[in-house]
Amino acid sequence: ELRDVLADHQETYLYETNVGAGLPLIDTIKLLHLSGENITRIKGVFSGSLSYIFNKFSEQDLPFSEIVQQASAGGYMEPDPREDLSGNDVGRKLLILARELDLKNEFDEVKIENLIPVELQGVSQQEFLASLTQLDPIFQEIKNKQKPGHVLRYVGELHGDLHKERGILEVRLVSVPTDSALGQVKGSDSLIEIFMESYGTQPLVIQGAGAGASVTARGVFGDILRIAEKL
Repeated sequence: ELRDVLADHQETYLYETNVGAGLPLIDTIKLLHLSGENITRIKGVFSGSLSYIFNKFSEQDLPFSEIVQQASAGGYMEPDPREDLSGNDVGRKLLILARELDLKNEFDEVKIENLIPVELQGVSQQEFLASLTQLDPIFQEIKNKQKPGHVLRYVGELHGDLHKERGILEVRLVSVPTDSALGQVKGSDSLIEIFMESYGTQPLVIQGAGAGASVTARGVFGDILRIAEKL
């Protein structure tokens, strides 16, 4: 509806930093789609906070709860970590990209793996923070069950027949080979693979800082400059 109003009034609304902070992701997908490129799949690590958590959890022998606390102290997470751990943030970002491809999906159609145990989803923020250690055995078991040479990544994926009105949007925790593109993501970086008909099996990869005030601010400033050029 907003897009239709903007088109009717020939106005511009830019939101590059909504997905990938300062990475040129939305604009790239938009231009590829408008140029007639057949995008067949988009897959990646979209959350800087969850990237930080699972990178550190995969590399170090630390309890999951301790890493979540470190991420919170470092400013990577929302005040209530459940905002990140629920997967809803990644789901919303995936939906934004789906809209760039003119898909009609709604948020309730996104299949999201919530990382929070059901019994902790409805408690207060203070109760949840006090119960963080309950997550330790859950994620330690997941980590231990991986194949050798694999790491955990929280991934969003848009796929299916993207020529139709609706695609398949999935957000879940996966185990990937350490030497894969997703497996080599470091720190709080994001990495998004864009698969296209003309690229075959080799995706276009956009990678870089997926969180942080400075990179996000530069992305917003970039949008302001682009709007200023049209004045």
